Amino acid sequence: MNGTADDLSLSLHQSIHEVPAPDWDALAGGNPFVSHAFLSALEDSASVGGDSGWYPQHAVLRDGAGRLLGAAPTYVKAHSYGEYVFDHGWANAFERAGGRYYPKLQVAAPFSPVPGPRLLMAEGLPPSLLARGLEIAAERLGCSSVHATFCTEAEWHALGEAGWLRRMGVQYHWHNRGYAAFEDFLAALSSRKRKAIRRERRDAQAGLEIRALRGSEMGRREWAAFYNFYLSTVDRKWGGAYLTERFFPLLGERLGDAVVMMMAFRAGRPIAGALNLRGPDALYGRNWGALEDVPFLHFELCYYQAIDYAIGAGLARVEAGAQGQHKIQRGYLPSRTFSAHWIGHPGLSDAVARFLEAERPAVEEEMAMLGEQSPYRSDISP
Repeated sequence: MNGTADDLSLSLHQSIHEVPAPDWDALAGGNPFVSHAFLSALEDSASVGGDSGWYPQHAVLRDGAGRLLGAAPTYVKAHSYGEYVFDHGWANAFERAGGRYYPKLQVAAPFSPVPGPRLLMAEGLPPSLLARGLEIAAERLGCSSVHATFCTEAEWHALGEAGWLRRMGVQYHWHNRGYAAFEDFLAALSSRKRKAIRRERRDAQAGLEIRALRGSEMGRREWAAFYNFYLSTVDRKWGGAYLTERFFPLLGERLGDAVVMMMAFRAGRPIAGALNLRGPDALYGRNWGALEDVPFLHFELCYYQAIDYAIGAGLARVEAGAQGQHKIQRGYLPSRTFSAHWIGHPGLSDAVARFLEAERPAVEEEMAMLGEQSPYRSDISP
C-alpha cells in the first residue's frame, strides 16, 4: 500500500470496538498485547475507562480510500500508574514550575510491561506518519506529551529520527538455544547453578500437581481462583488492583489458547498460578499469585515452567516481565527495552532530553554489570 501525508487522515476512537477486529489485527503482527481481543477485554471488563484514569483514544490512520494503514493503542492518561516506565519525576518537576503534565497521551498495552509493536503500520510505511498524527492529536486534546512505552527497537530508532526523545530500560529474557528438553538448558549452566535449580524445583513441586492450562481449559473455578491469587500479590506489593475480576475470564474467552496458565494444585485445590500469553515466537509472563507460601513456587511457576513450555513449543524466548535481578541466576539475561517520548513544551522537552542523555550511559553500564552475573558456562555464548 502507498500513502502520502497529503492523503492520510487520523481519527481517534473511544472504544476499540469502533475499529473492525480483522482490520486492526492485520496490523498487529500476532502480538497478543496489542490484539483487538486483549484491548477489548480491558475495555469490556472496565479495567480501562470509567474512573481508571485510562481513557481510550485509539489512533487510526487511513488513506483517501478509507483503507486502514496504521493504528496505535492510545489512551488519555490522568496519572502515570500502570505503565512501568516511570515519568513521575518529569511530571512533578513540570508542575512545580507551573506547568500541567496531565493529561498526557500513552501509546501502550495497559498494565503490561511487555515489549512489542506500538505504532502498527502497513508494510512499507514509516512510523513517522502515525507519530506526527499523534503529536497533532495531543495538541488538540490539550495533552502535554505522547509516550510510546515498551516499543520495538526499530520504532525507537524511527521515532528518534522523527524528533522524539528516546529512553532505554532493562528486563530479563530467556533465550532458547535450540534445547530439546529442560535438561539441555540445565546442561548449559554452571554446575553450581544447575544444582541450585534442581533443588528449587524439587522443593517447589513437593506435594503439588502443576499443570499448564490453555485458556480454553480454564473454567469459572480456575479463573475465580486466579483472581484471588492476583489480589494476594496486589495486596502485598501495590495495594490497588488495576485489573478487574471480569478481565481474566474475558481474556481466556477471547484469546483462547494464546493464554497459558501455569497452575499449582494441592489435593485438587488450586493454590497458585502464573498467567502467560503466547505470541508467534515468545511466551510472555504477566501476573502471578499464591494463597500458600511455598518455597520457590514463584520461581517454578513463573520461570521454570515457562522455560519448559517454551522448549516444548519451540518458542524462541520467554519474557518474564519487569524487574527482578534474581531472574539472572535462573537463566534470564538482561535485555534492553525501549520507549519514546514527544513533549510539547520546549523547556520540559529540553530538560528531559538532558536527563535521558545522562541516564542512557548508566543503563548501558548496568547492562554490562548484570551480564557478568550470567549463570551459563563460560564456554556458552551469551
